[in-house]
Amino acid sequence: MSGQEGRGRSDVRPAVSRSPSTSAAELAEDRARALALTPVSRETLDRLDRYVALLLDWQRHVNLVAPSTEPVLWTRHIADSLQLLALAPEARVWADLGSGAGLPGLPIACALAGTQGARVYLVESSAKKAAFLREAAQATGAPVIVHAMRIADFAKAPPTNIEVVTARAVAPLSDLLAGAYPLLKSGAIGLFPKGQGVDAELTEAAKYWRVEATLVPSRTDPKARVVVVRGLAPIGGPARGSAKP
Repeated sequence: MSGQEGRGRSDVRPAVSRSPSTSAAELAEDRARALALTPVSRETLDRLDRYVALLLDWQRHVNLVAPSTEPVLWTRHIADSLQLLALAPEARVWADLGSGAGLPGLPIACALAGTQGARVYLVESSAKKAAFLREAAQATGAPVIVHAMRIADFAKAPPTNIEVVTARAVAPLSDLLAGAYPLLKSGAIGLFPKGQGVDAELTEAAKYWRVEATLVPSRTDPKARVVVVRGLAPIGGPARGSAKP
């Protein structure tokens, strides 16, 4: 897991597989920046290297991340995901809704791989992306379970003991809260990275939800925040909307 033991690991040789548009030098430089922001153990770094190599290989055929973010994949996606661990340091069971390329769930699972009882449920409705997630789980040995289904279907009968719910770039916050509500009302906390429009999204969500939330500054983007939801209830009538991965 992340911690002091991971400092100084940026000299470990990164995996070489990459998109034709991204150079090895760019990836290595960005990798070093990411590790300075979110240090990890050598074992976790090895898993992350395998994950990144596989992601870039698949990216040639399946659009898993925005092509413009490939040169900064480590800071934009890996470190951005790993920073959530510090917001729920004791949590072992996570659910990542609309997981897509496995962000933030797979990097979190890589960091938790040596932790007893750790599980990360990755919920993704796209068959191609779910296939990638299964291959990434096998390549990294991360403790993940892939659910190839819509968020609403997963939330109807979710696994027990989920402690943290995450989602990244899935839907506006109000709709996202609707999708996560069945899990949050059972006691899980929500960790939802959002960009500079987060205040507007919270204002819109407040029309439909009583939200007990705090905003935590992002380590990777000065304009971004992580919305930490510790309490949620609909305002009158049925819960509004549903998140669509």
